[in-house]
Amino acid sequence: MEKLDNILLNAKNEIDNANEKQSLNNVYQKYLGKDGIVTQELKHMKELSQDEKKTFGMEINRIKNEIFMLIKNREKDFERLKIEKQIESTQFVDLTVPSRERRGSLHPITILQEKLIDIFLSMGFTVEDGNEIETEYNNFEAVNIPKNHPARDMQDTFYLENGQVLKTHTSAAQNRIMRKYGAPLKAIFPGRCFRNEELDASHENTFFQIEGMMIDKDVSVANLIYFMKEMLTNVFGKEINVRLRPGFFPFVEPGFELDISCPYCDGKGCKVCKHSGWIELCPCGMIHPNVLKMGGIDPEKYQGFAFGLGFSRLAMMNYDITEIRLLNSGNIKALSQAKIK
Repeated sequence: MEKLDNILLNAKNEIDNANEKQSLNNVYQKYLGKDGIVTQELKHMKELSQDEKKTFGMEINRIKNEIFMLIKNREKDFERLKIEKQIESTQFVDLTVPSRERRGSLHPITILQEKLIDIFLSMGFTVEDGNEIETEYNNFEAVNIPKNHPARDMQDTFYLENGQVLKTHTSAAQNRIMRKYGAPLKAIFPGRCFRNEELDASHENTFFQIEGMMIDKDVSVANLIYFMKEMLTNVFGKEINVRLRPGFFPFVEPGFELDISCPYCDGKGCKVCKHSGWIELCPCGMIHPNVLKMGGIDPEKYQGFAFGLGFSRLAMMNYDITEIRLLNSGNIKALSQAKIK
């Protein structure tokens, strides 16, 4: 046993003094190799009694395992020292310093979304997140879209195998938010939407909307017009006039198409507005009583307005982007032309 202790002590010293992998490998072969010292000691077991074999075997296995672990730990030391040397020899790079070659910027969608959030926060609205994967109930039934509505066709909507859908509009969050806050309520919820669209210069299968609603006693269309005008004036940095045209949308009654005075020609008429002086912007209206009921709000006591603004197109207007597909393209050359206004 004393001899085994001396073997372990000698092995420890040689492992500690090894300064490279090759010398460490030599130590391994010397002690644990096929003809190594520990291996040779195992051959003496046949000379021992049964009881001695048991004690000797346990001890020599302990010595063998300990030497093996010491070698493995020393290998880790070599790897750590190698990495430390590489770090020391590498020139320090401050990743927070702006590149001299090219400065990055936020995506036009992100810029506009943050701008819209700031505008509505200043007007007392809460900002909520919506799910990108929604239940069919929240996406359709809860906003008064019946079972036979064409929007439920798989040609228009991406259905998942579990029966849920990729939300087709930010209105899908209305029911959940009404049940979360009740009335009165002022909230916006921006998010990414998905529809099975034919792609062209003005249509994408992935786009961004911002939904807004206000529910309280005595809310009217006048409140809708006021908040939309305030939002658009802040976005474009100049007075923007709006007008409402009758339009049918299942989740509002009455429903409207909201047009804005063309920001490019100030309403005088140009090719962008097709010389009408107006650009169609978004659907809106007074929240349908059925939608309020499904959200747990009594339509006899409360009224509200809602709007769904596609701010992918608003970003195109605000940053002079002519092709909606560029927004999701990752084309840095094209996106870098969008200037913050």
